[in-house]
Amino acid sequence: MILIRSALFQVAFYLWTALSLVLCTPLLLGPRRGVIRAQDYWARGALWLLQVLAGIRLEVRGREHLPQGAAIVASKHQSAFDTFIYHLLLPDPAIVMKRELMLIPFYGWYARRAGMIVVDRKAGANALKRLVRDAKAALGLNRQILIFPEGTRTAPGVRLPYQPGVVALYSQLNAPLVPVALNSGLHWPRRRFRKYPGTITIEFQPPIPPGLPRKEFSARLEQAIESASDRLAGAAGRRDA
Repeated sequence: MILIRSALFQVAFYLWTALSLVLCTPLLLGPRRGVIRAQDYWARGALWLLQVLAGIRLEVRGREHLPQGAAIVASKHQSAFDTFIYHLLLPDPAIVMKRELMLIPFYGWYARRAGMIVVDRKAGANALKRLVRDAKAALGLNRQILIFPEGTRTAPGVRLPYQPGVVALYSQLNAPLVPVALNSGLHWPRRRFRKYPGTITIEFQPPIPPGLPRKEFSARLEQAIESASDRLAGAAGRRDA
């Protein structure tokens, strides 16, 4: 049954994505706000398909910590699910994305028009300078900077070193940072065809105020994200047992 439901979702998801990309193409010539609305609409449809066809629901905790204005949001990254759900959770996210994604036809066009932040990971120190510059511009528009500190997807329970980008943003932007834990990898695993029914939980943690020393900030951020993500994975495992 899981295999059949996963196949149905996969087909429906790609059809919905292709249809949305084509129908909304004229919006690329208009104001950025039109592209943002199109992304929200697409994400809402994808979430509905995930629930109806794959039996995967969403629970959001800590909504009181959700930023409504300029802020940095640092999230655990376990699944492709994480790349679109924040369109529905944050008012106007500026997502930090690797340069390679911008080369994908249609997807890259929409991302650029929506004002996402592009990082060339081969550019070294210059990449950090551009990241901070572009993030400052986004904050000036009252947007939320979304960054995945590990820089890539990881399986539940796996920890990778946090990349320097999140520390650079925190230390130079003088904005609160909201850590986010999740367990999406349990239900939409990285590079796996099967989708497993259950509840994806996203948990916003209390904001870390600006101004902490780098080492103290890094330790506090990693503790907040990793301990809560491990807890969510364990709770989901007990619930599904």
